[in-house]
Parts: sequence; C-alpha cells; structure tokens
Amino acid sequence: MSDEIYRQLAKVLDTLPNGFPSTESGIEIRILKKIFEPDEAELFCDMRMAFETAGQVAKRTGRPLEGLEHKLISMGKKGQLFAIQLGETWLFKMLPWVFGVFEFQLGRIDKELAEMNEEYGPHFARGFFTRKPQLMQTLPIEETISVRQETLPFERVSALIEQNVSFLLNECICKKEGALVGKPCDRPLEVCMAMAPVPGVFDRSPVGRVITKEEAYSLLKKTEELGLVHLTSNVQNGQFYICNCCKCCCGVLRSINDLGIPAGDVINSHYYAEIDSELCMGCGLCADERCQVGAVTEANGAYTVTRKQCIGCGLCITTCPTEAIRLVRKSPEELVIPPVTENDWSDERARMRGVDYSKYK
Repeated sequence: MSDEIYRQLAKVLDTLPNGFPSTESGIEIRILKKIFEPDEAELFCDMRMAFETAGQVAKRTGRPLEGLEHKLISMGKKGQLFAIQLGETWLFKMLPWVFGVFEFQLGRIDKELAEMNEEYGPHFARGFFTRKPQLMQTLPIEETISVRQETLPFERVSALIEQNVSFLLNECICKKEGALVGKPCDRPLEVCMAMAPVPGVFDRSPVGRVITKEEAYSLLKKTEELGLVHLTSNVQNGQFYICNCCKCCCGVLRSINDLGIPAGDVINSHYYAEIDSELCMGCGLCADERCQVGAVTEANGAYTVTRKQCIGCGLCITTCPTEAIRLVRKSPEELVIPPVTENDWSDERARMRGVDYSKYK
C-alpha cells in the first residue's frame, strides 16, 4: 500500500495550528495507517475545521453526495473526525491530532497503537508544549482560593459546570495507554468529562456515559480527594472538557515530569502555592502525595514551593494538617489571559508556529 495519502494526511495535520511533526523513523505515518483506511485519510484531507453538513462538503469538494453522510458518520464513530447530530441534522469537522484524533481513539486503542504513541509522544510533546499559547489551563480547587481574591469565570470550575447542561464521563485515554504498555495507574479510569450547553447532545455517544450535573460535581470532588489536577482548554469561553490528571499517565503532566519542559510552557496557571515556614510541621504530605509536578521540595526538614514549577492546582493545600499553605494569585504582570475562543487560540498558535491554515478554516 502506498504511503502517499498518509504523508498527505500528516502534512495536513501538521498544517493545523496544533501540529503533527514528522520523525526520522516515520512512526507518525505508521500511526495514521493504524487509524485510517486510505479512503478515510483522503476524505479527512478534504474536511475543514468549521462544521459542515454532508451536503456542504459534497458541494465544496465535488464529491458525490450519495453515501457521503454515512461515511462521515462512520468516521465520527471511529474518532477520525468530529461528528454531532443536532435534531435531524448531522454536522462534521476535522480534528487536530491533539486535542483531537488521539483522544477520540478511546474506543479503539489497543496495545499496538499505545506502543506507537509512546514512541511518538515525546517527539510530539517537545514541539507542542514549547510553543504558546498553552493547550490547557489549571482549574484550581475552589475552596483553596481566598474569598478576597478576585477570580474570573474561566478560572472557576463551578462556573464551567454551571454554563453547561449536558455531561459525559469518559475513561482517560492516557490511563488506558499506560495500562496497555504495562504501566497501569492505581487511580480510577473514568475521570475525563465532556460538557456542552445543548441538552441531550451526548445521548448517542459511542463512548462514555451520560451523567447529571450533580454527578459532575461529585466527580470533581472525588478527583480532588484522589490528588488529580483539574485541567481544561486554555480559552476564556467555550470549554468543552475537564480532564482530571495524574503525573504518571497524563501526557501533559508527563511533559513536565519526564521531559523536563518548564511547567509554565506546558500549562497556563493563574495561581501558585506558598508555604508558611512558621506553620509547616515538615510532614511532607504535600511533596510526597499531592503535588503532581514536583514543585514542592525539601531541604533540611523545610518544605518550599518552586514558583516556576507550580501549576496552581491547590491540591497541596486541602490536606495540609497545619494550614501552612495558601494559594496566591499571580500579579497582573505575570498573568497570561487566555485567548477568548478556540478560534482565537488556533489563530494565535498558528501565528506562533508560522503556519497558514486558512485553507482548512
């Protein structure tokens, strides 16, 4: 089978703002061959990042309309593109590699794909997480934020929940990948949540299970107790997921811990933790069990937070027996306000990467 269509697909994915860098080994081509049949790869290259009906795709590309919607729905179920049904109408759009095609392989990932992504992941991460704007921002545990501190809606996990009416609980693909390559996580698998402002939008989802708003809040509380970091998209409006992440599995946190990429390059955070040395009893709970990025260190029995490494999640605060830790809002000079929308994020990322993706808008 010729690899030409897969090289074309890889080029398209790399032209999108998120990127899909090539490697000397060609592992990225083998990944695409695992996920896409040749005709699916060809159709993906004809898609756009904006929602279209099958009829609009046919008119724009000259493809026959007959059978096109069925094909697009099938690709949606395979996680090769985004497909959603609103009433009687199906809408479709292309996905980047991350956050996109990779995460949408949740229902299809096997050991072979997991091993291939373990090989490709570090190469992808070194390019992806060293460019701004960051993919994700931290959502701190709300009870750790002082009532005297002014917070913006996109910084509060409760604001994101209240803006939506539909919720879908999914398994974490990073944890599934870890288990498939012999590195299982001891925390629950179902920790990733999708959300939408449209009622019933997840009712036909091929993966995950629909949960209520109350169950969404319960999930967040449970994951906080388990020491998982709340992360969402690095935008002000339109967040559609909350990931609850641990250091052993999460591709984002592993980029900090395993690859040594500075935390501030990987995640946009609006707070940092600070330890009062007078109150700290030196138990080490914050460093040993709660911090997911190694930001808390010990020297001569005293614990301190390395500000540049801290992602401001607040996990260290909620279990401190002497209340010696507080969350501090960054100064206006340090704060980086996220792009307003996903489209704004894409435009800024494309500018930073020097790519022109206007053909795929």
